[in-house]
Amino acid sequence: MNSYIQNLRQAFLLQANPEIAMQQKAYMRNKFDYFGLKSPEQTAIRRDFIKQNGLPDISNLDALIHDLWLQPEREFQYFAMMLTEKFIKKTDENFIAVLGFMITTKSWWDTVDYIAATLVGKHFKRFPEQIPAYTEKWMASGDFWLQRAALLFQLKYKKDTDLDLMFNLIERLADKNEFFIRKAIGWVLREYSKTDPEKVIKFVENHELKPLSRKEALKVIERER
Repeated sequence: MNSYIQNLRQAFLLQANPEIAMQQKAYMRNKFDYFGLKSPEQTAIRRDFIKQNGLPDISNLDALIHDLWLQPEREFQYFAMMLTEKFIKKTDENFIAVLGFMITTKSWWDTVDYIAATLVGKHFKRFPEQIPAYTEKWMASGDFWLQRAALLFQLKYKKDTDLDLMFNLIERLADKNEFFIRKAIGWVLREYSKTDPEKVIKFVENHELKPLSRKEALKVIERER
């Protein structure tokens, strides 16, 4: 095992709580193992670990992210996401392959949503020429996590949102019964309604959306009314 990961494992084990780990595993439908570390503890451990061990060289980032992602405990994936955000403004256009791996491996909302809205969002801001090819590739994949990522990467773009793209993706996915797609459609529309509520209202009125998507899309608008 990579010595960097070995040292990180020891740091996690020092504060591991088996009882909390069982609760976390149950909450995540037994999909992942845990050390039993709550968010504030993880943040403190990550901060101290980097202070003592430093950040890896960017030339080793792809391999390290891959190895972290394959560790059984979920805290390693959270560490990998934090590490990626620290480097995301320095990675090259080929890093999209690593982000795709992160989305499609050990996929669940707790990683995919952060990867899409924060990491992919920042990557595509730097390499907008990749957006058409990759959103189309992800949409055609049939993988609803990749499709969710295609919907969510603009979540923080506000006035810079490509509305034609967002609305096109929603139209193509609007009839899907998958919960995570229905929820994502509502989420992106709700978020954009904070920027331009009239466009969201018009879109919702003129399109057949699943009840969950419609409800989520109009939540902020109806609250402010």
